[in-house]
Amino acid sequence: QVQLVESGGGLVQAGGSLRLSCAASGRTFVDYAMGWFRQAPGKEREFVAAIRGSGGTTYYADFVKGRFTISRDNAKNTVYLQMNSLKPEDTAVYYCAASTYGSPRLYSAYHYWGQGTQVTVSS
Repeated sequence: QVQLVESGGGLVQAGGSLRLSCAASGRTFVDYAMGWFRQAPGKEREFVAAIRGSGGTTYYADFVKGRFTISRDNAKNTVYLQMNSLKPEDTAVYYCAASTYGSPRLYSAYHYWGQGTQVTVSS
């Protein structure tokens, strides 16, 4: 079992920045690829970014490339999502998730989920 707790969400103006954190407890953190997904009202949950256990490989959705950066600190059992140049369309609940196999871009690859943190970007 892995428990995930997100933090760092909030209200920010367009063009601003936020850094989300996800603290993991339970099994060995480095064994998991970690991902960030988001879900806006009335929309399906969508992939945002992911990072392999070693931190050597990252994946991004096209709509966040160049603006968001995923990273992890395995010593702290924490994964981060640095979000810059935020847009109103980035408004959503952001979820952290952990996976042991499968494509890191796919929702179905993730077995453990956090409770989510709200990000609201005002225009």
